[in-house]
Amino acid sequence: MKIGVLETGAPPKDLQPRFGRYPSMFETLIGPDAFTWASYDVRRGVFPASPEECAGYIVTGSAAGVYDPEPWIEKTEAFLRAAKGRAALVGVCFGHQLMAQAFGGKAVKSEKGWGIGLHRYGVESRKPWMDAAASVAAPASHQDQVVAAPPGASVVASCEFTPIGALAWDDGSAISIQLHPEFDPAYARALIETRGADGRYAPGQAEKAIASLEGPNDRERLGRWIGDFLKRSSRAP
Repeated sequence: MKIGVLETGAPPKDLQPRFGRYPSMFETLIGPDAFTWASYDVRRGVFPASPEECAGYIVTGSAAGVYDPEPWIEKTEAFLRAAKGRAALVGVCFGHQLMAQAFGGKAVKSEKGWGIGLHRYGVESRKPWMDAAASVAAPASHQDQVVAAPPGASVVASCEFTPIGALAWDDGSAISIQLHPEFDPAYARALIETRGADGRYAPGQAEKAIASLEGPNDRERLGRWIGDFLKRSSRAP
């Protein structure tokens, strides 16, 4: 089964030699033996020839906002709308926001500011690709949030900071999450340290977020959930 990663962003260049890019992070998380993998840098206009080129697609995180006037954002939304029901769709962070917007929801820059460090979401509703966990924790790194779920999608996980933390489409075609299960704690820490150097976080926020990364982390569980969803929801062999 072939899974395509739609690259909507990339780690800071000085972190890539150590941690790689987002496609390799997802491949490591979900398992290199579970699927075959392809990547498409949609920011540079690289898209699959058709939705059926892959059994499913993962939309990555990005430094961009879904509201930015970038032509590649509109083109990626159009591809997602064309692919829905023809391939399984998974959105992560920016991908969560973009999928919500593409299908009629809304994402904005949040007045709450940056969410970084380990965030824990309570499970609101359980789907067949999930196990019995009551909550899940993984690294977060975002200042945008989905504030209106699209029609036909329901909230499956949330927290006080991020009320629409994860979505599942009622027809079983797509899921998305604001958390970054593909970030291992070492990368999440390095990213906070790199970005914190430019003063974007509130005083003391970076230190607190880095300390939180020592807590129990469910990224492997989330990886299994995503993998199981892709296997269950794929329209391709």
